[in-house]
Amino acid sequence: MKYLKLIISLGLTLGLFYVLNTKLGSFPPLGKFLAPTEGIWQNETDDSTSGIVLINGLEDEVTVHYDAQMIPHVFAKNDYDLYKAQGYITAKHRLWQMEFQTFAAAGRISEIIGEKGLEFDRTQRRKGMLFGAENSLEVIKKNPESLKYLEAYSEGVNAYIKQLKTEDYPVEYKLLDYKPEAWTIDKTMHLLMYMTDMLCGGDKDLEYTNLLREFGKDRFDMLYPDFYDFNEPVIPTETDWSFIDIERTEKPQGKQHLDSFLSVMEKPDAQLGSNNWAVGPGKSYSGNAILANDPHLGLKLPSIWFVMQLNSPNQNVLGATLPGALGIIIGFNENISWGVTNATRDVKDWYKIEFEDDSRQSYKYDNTWRKASIKLEEIKVRNKETYKDSVIYTHHGPVSYDHTFKSNNEKVGYAMKWAGHIGHNFTELFLNLNKGKNYDDYKDAISNHVAPAQNFVFASKEGDIALWVQGQFPNKWEGQGKFLMDGSNPDHDWQSFIPRKFNAHTKNPERGYVSSSNQHPTDSLYPFYVFNDNYDAYRTRVINDFFRSKDKFNIQDFKDLQNNNLNKKASDLLPYMFQQMDTSNLNTEELELLATIKSWDFNSDTEKLAPSIWDSWWNNLYALIWDEYNQKEGMALIKPTSYDAITLLKNKPNDSFMDILDTPKKETSHDLFLIAFKETAKELTEWKTINGDYNWQYYKGTYVGHLLQALPAFSRFDLPIGGDKGIVNAAGENFGPSWRMIVEMSSPPKAYGIYPGGQSGNPGSQYYDNFIDDWAIGKYYELLFIQDQNTTDGITSTQTLIPTQ
Repeated sequence: MKYLKLIISLGLTLGLFYVLNTKLGSFPPLGKFLAPTEGIWQNETDDSTSGIVLINGLEDEVTVHYDAQMIPHVFAKNDYDLYKAQGYITAKHRLWQMEFQTFAAAGRISEIIGEKGLEFDRTQRRKGMLFGAENSLEVIKKNPESLKYLEAYSEGVNAYIKQLKTEDYPVEYKLLDYKPEAWTIDKTMHLLMYMTDMLCGGDKDLEYTNLLREFGKDRFDMLYPDFYDFNEPVIPTETDWSFIDIERTEKPQGKQHLDSFLSVMEKPDAQLGSNNWAVGPGKSYSGNAILANDPHLGLKLPSIWFVMQLNSPNQNVLGATLPGALGIIIGFNENISWGVTNATRDVKDWYKIEFEDDSRQSYKYDNTWRKASIKLEEIKVRNKETYKDSVIYTHHGPVSYDHTFKSNNEKVGYAMKWAGHIGHNFTELFLNLNKGKNYDDYKDAISNHVAPAQNFVFASKEGDIALWVQGQFPNKWEGQGKFLMDGSNPDHDWQSFIPRKFNAHTKNPERGYVSSSNQHPTDSLYPFYVFNDNYDAYRTRVINDFFRSKDKFNIQDFKDLQNNNLNKKASDLLPYMFQQMDTSNLNTEELELLATIKSWDFNSDTEKLAPSIWDSWWNNLYALIWDEYNQKEGMALIKPTSYDAITLLKNKPNDSFMDILDTPKKETSHDLFLIAFKETAKELTEWKTINGDYNWQYYKGTYVGHLLQALPAFSRFDLPIGGDKGIVNAAGENFGPSWRMIVEMSSPPKAYGIYPGGQSGNPGSQYYDNFIDDWAIGKYYELLFIQDQNTTDGITSTQTLIPTQ
């Protein structure tokens, strides 16, 4: 079967070139590509996990045990060897993925795929991705320990690369006809910027500026409120904020710029999010604290995560790593466990920049002209001349938009101010967490975190649970950063940062649990201005209702909650729709469809038809509400959230947004329900004719796609998993729980985990996608947490890394 997959991949290479709409350089030389000794056939093997490997520079032997899931358990006699071994082992299983993601982060995709990658690369450079990575590297260079271990990791990666022969290259190098280059610390910084951009690189300031100009402040505030009409923040509402002794920045005077923006840079998926929670001893079946985490990210192969155990005299830690970064990112040791969700804070703002003249060497600031700097970005393009792009930097940050990029005024630009550009030591945070022993260690480890802002959940063997909303947050005046700001006005700058001790947090709350799912971090009594443009409104309520439902919870309860398919959005709106929609003119087929969805229990399970009916109905309804937006073609706009749309449908059924512009009748929301339902009936009839039964599994069509445009031979399709975006089991079409983890803080901890992929990055390996089927049906693997490297229980093979003489 694996041979067949790889043979098919050759034919699909042509499809890859078509999908990318480019000749990715030259077609791989067929003689080399098919050669028995060095071509694609050499990839039809499993990863080596036994024997002895010589590695230059190790100080002592390192033992690597592998279990049945091909999870490596690395035992080193010192931390330098541990991180060197981590680099080596990770590269052995995930080299191409590691490198490809750093090329993407650094704006170097054109080097691989040619000029069709140029727009993407220019965007990355104009975001200041390299600028942010360089700033963080400068901070790390001041920390000898972090620098030493990053160098060790890089040396480990390069030790593996140096051992590779051409025939051993991962198959993607052969498909794209290029070869790996040496790993550097810079690449780790690029990877971390890639994650920072993914998690806190979004903003809607420019779209909001368009909306404010088009609809006015009253309408804007109605459609895009700061708070929803329910109160389920990350930090419990009973939290006393009186200990905070500094005030919010006062709102200054100044002009509101209402420039028009026709297009903006592509942004991360606004639905990216996660769930985490922990219960204390009082709500645990065993008296041990229990923690869970499931970050929701794009579903990719190779998987974004790689699971490892890392053991040295200073630590014994297990969990999910990011290939290319050292340490465990989400995991546990003998004493503590931790997880993260995105804290969804607005830490990216935009400033209008007025240049003195066409040379753009100086810009207006505080009634004078301030010198700008210009960075020449040289972007190599495969089989083409190097493209040179000049990016201007102000004290705010890079001028991302100017007359050469998505704008047309030579004397005006738009500069980005982003927390992601602030230099910080992301590595130190996780190295300290990996070794943490208690709450104070956890708090100290995360205390200097900058970006991406995260909700760090915590549980300990001592029974403590906690959650900190952590990052470096500007102390903004109310409304600051919602819209384009005046780059010449010093009062519009970020005036200060909220002291981290005043970041929202809770420890051992009276209710006995902590949770976060990307909802608003605090209630309105928190004294600082907190804003983001897409807080969760559904998973939050399901999770908190669950923990209010009974007194004690066990591991199976946690598994059930992570796999909960309750569609809260549907249950919020459908009863109202059923009550208000005129059904007198429905035909027989439409009445049958209505009967099906009326009998639905609101769980989006794979075998049910009703979730498909709801999905089509909601999408048609949502589009009808906002037809006014479609009239403003050529303008960058963003539509309101689902929750705000539902609020409008129910509370303002006669609002002018309910009127369809292209009809003479003045419609209400009740009319839209019927119109959208009839369209859904037509769509599903057509879908069934072409595809067969529209049960939720096949209608939703969840897939885990290869990083190369979901190459079919290397991807998995139509997975039998329920849920959807906005559901606790947030499995959408190509998005969902990327790592499910549950840890009970017993002695030693008992842990369970799974992710939608496999440990190997080689599509020819049995370990490439072997977790996916179990992940889809909600199964978990008990994680083998080895306490003694001499143990043989659960071990399937052992590899020894030894220093070269």
